[in-house]
Amino acid sequence: MTPALNEVIHAPNRLRICAFLSSVEQAEFGVIRDMLGVADSVASKQLKALQEAGYVRLTKPTGKGRVKTWASLTAEGRAAYEDHVAALKALIAGVSTGRTTEE
Repeated sequence: MTPALNEVIHAPNRLRICAFLSSVEQAEFGVIRDMLGVADSVASKQLKALQEAGYVRLTKPTGKGRVKTWASLTAEGRAAYEDHVAALKALIAGVSTGRTTEE
């Protein structure tokens, strides 16, 4: 069975966030925003969509100075990202998705 693409992760900015977070334990909001090259509101919206899907955990540790938002992939998010990458690889490799092409 061919893995299915994940519509939540598939959006370009969300895919980039998941790829980035898969390589780190956590990342600060500003780093994610800068990596995407987007406004705060755009980064926030994309992170919120991932959070609502249960793929990203957002935390705001309290302490001295300005409170910063940190993001990390949940176990479910990591699995969903890995499944999505497998689906992309299958698509690229030409694995059958139930559709045929005529040449």
